[in-house]
Amino acid sequence: MSQTSTDAGKGRKKRQMPSSFTILFGCLLLVAVASWAVSLFTTDVRAATVADFMASPFLGFESAMQVCVFILVLGGFLGVVQKTGALDTGIAVLVRKLGGNDLLLVPVLMLAFGVCGSTYGMLEESVPFYLLLASVTFAMGWDPLVGCMVVLMGCGLGVLGSTVNPFSTGLALDALKAAGIAYDQGLMIGIGLIMFVIAEATGVIFVMRYAKRVRADRASSALTPEEWQIAERIYGDKGIDSAEGAAPRLSKVQKRVLVLFALTFTVMIVGFIPWQTFGVTLFDIGGTADNPGAAWSAQLTGLPLGEWYFTECGIWFFTMTVVIGKVAGMHEKELVGTILHGCADLVSVALVVAVARGVSVLMSTTGLDVWILANAANALAGVSATVFAPLSYALYFALSFLIPSSTGMATVSMPIMGPLAASLGFAPEAMIAVYLATHGVVAMITPTCGSIMAGLELAQVSYATYIKTAARYMALLTAITVVFVTVLMLVL
Repeated sequence: MSQTSTDAGKGRKKRQMPSSFTILFGCLLLVAVASWAVSLFTTDVRAATVADFMASPFLGFESAMQVCVFILVLGGFLGVVQKTGALDTGIAVLVRKLGGNDLLLVPVLMLAFGVCGSTYGMLEESVPFYLLLASVTFAMGWDPLVGCMVVLMGCGLGVLGSTVNPFSTGLALDALKAAGIAYDQGLMIGIGLIMFVIAEATGVIFVMRYAKRVRADRASSALTPEEWQIAERIYGDKGIDSAEGAAPRLSKVQKRVLVLFALTFTVMIVGFIPWQTFGVTLFDIGGTADNPGAAWSAQLTGLPLGEWYFTECGIWFFTMTVVIGKVAGMHEKELVGTILHGCADLVSVALVVAVARGVSVLMSTTGLDVWILANAANALAGVSATVFAPLSYALYFALSFLIPSSTGMATVSMPIMGPLAASLGFAPEAMIAVYLATHGVVAMITPTCGSIMAGLELAQVSYATYIKTAARYMALLTAITVVFVTVLMLVL
């Protein structure tokens, strides 16, 4: 494999890709300049000062502290697992067992990630999977970008088609309720399900076609020569070559490590899903309705499963890091050293998240986000459905680059856009569909989304490489969703 992939990069002109930090600081500068320009015409926006600009990444780190600390803990966890060799050997075994059916892994995993995205908004929580899937897809004869797209598009397309996601659909419906606007939650779930099916189906086809093309001809991969070299260094020993010789075998210790590895991620997913919102108490194991604190997760993290955020998840991962280290027979000094080394590897990833969050902080500090939304809403008053839908889409498209959080966007926009749509006689469910579709598309391409930049950084794939590959599909998805929400505006 190494010879083939190296040859794939020889015929290309070497080019330097901008780093994630360069791109993000460029976004910060753009917001600052925009605030200066707008402040000349209105007092509703305050021009960003040099201090605002310089402080925004630090305030972003403060805002994203839980996520950043979790990423460092994740680094320690992955470092310990990697030290056991269980992951490398397990991937080689998986490649051999799948044989000619390995392409089926793409739709299966994308659908699984998509369901998580649609039901509870899994996106930031997907960061740990980038490195794992990049490693798997490289070993299967594709490239690490395939693994990144399986995670990113799987989750992102699921969020686009949110059905009962409390952090997007739920907040948007609550905003309508607060404004006294009636809505049909069953209809909203149906709309979300249709968008989910359309988005995931088209996304799966796109990723599978790219994977097949790369396997047939490594030169068709979007990776630069530098990225191939990095991939060879990081994933090369897990490649197909290692599976073509003697059949790889897992030791008893490695099997136990893989079981604990799978258990760790399974509990993480269960912990993040807001089961109580859906009336499900099954996962509050060890607790009762009268004494939820008796649940094992509450004893360990302070909260029962279903109420976790990144602090609770970090506690869980740290606990399992120690457990896996002990199962693998590591002594105290070796375990501590491995954890610290793993944490050090992901410091840059944590800082990417902090700077990305700083863009939203600067938008909020200057008041630029609310000003853009309010003025655009006034401009949309009185237009027909065929004009209102695509223009609303365009508004959300622009704002979503600067407010990548679905929670933040729903909180800021829906109290304005929901009543506006209702006053013009449009169904509020259609307005929410515009928000979901547009924010869903942009969340998969904006550099201000910390989970994208962190995941790509973790997998050693540049943002520019990903965008170059995904651009055509995202343009197609944008066109499809614009038509869909316009039709909704006309028929509801």
